[in-house]
Amino acid sequence: MRLLQYNSDGDFNLTEFFEGDIPKNYAILSHRWGAEEVTFKDLTDGTSKGKTGYGKIQFCGEQARRDGLQYFWVDTCCIDKSNAVEYQHAINSMFRWYKAATKCYVYLPDVSRPRSVLADNTNESWESSFRKSEWFRRGWTLQELIAPASVEFFCKDMELLGNKISLERHIREITGIPSK
Repeated sequence: MRLLQYNSDGDFNLTEFFEGDIPKNYAILSHRWGAEEVTFKDLTDGTSKGKTGYGKIQFCGEQARRDGLQYFWVDTCCIDKSNAVEYQHAINSMFRWYKAATKCYVYLPDVSRPRSVLADNTNESWESSFRKSEWFRRGWTLQELIAPASVEFFCKDMELLGNKISLERHIREITGIPSK
C-alpha cells in the first residue's frame, strides 16, 4: 500500500508500505472520479499539479493534517493501475484499507452549501443536493460507507456537512441501507 504525505516543500511524497508495516493512522478519500484525475504516473513524473483532480488530493492531505494524521490515501494516484497484479491486489484489499482508515473523507463536488439566496431567488438546501449526489449512485459507495468507523462528508467548497452518524437518517433514506 502506498500512502501520501506532505514533504517540507508542501508537495506530496508517496511512501510504500508492506502489509505488516502499514501505519495505524491514516486518512482515506472517497470520491467520484471526474475529468483529469491525478494518476500514479502523474505524481511520479511531476505533472499532477496541472490536473483538475489535484485539488481533491490537496484537500485530503490538508484535512488529514488538521486531524493530526501524517498519511493519507487517494485511489487515483496511490495505485499504479498500469501494473495488473498491483491493481488486482488493490481491488481485493480496498475494503480492508477503508476499514483500517482512521478517517474517511467523502468529497461531494455536486453538493454545495448555499451561503445566501441564489441569483434566481432560489435557495435549495444542501440536504436536497446531498440526497441527489452522484456519490450515492456508484459501485464503491457501499464499502466506503460501511467499512470505516469515521466517515465525514464534505461539499464542493470542502466544508464539513456532517458525518455518517449525524447524517444517518439521510443516508438510510437515500441508500435503503439499515442504520445497523
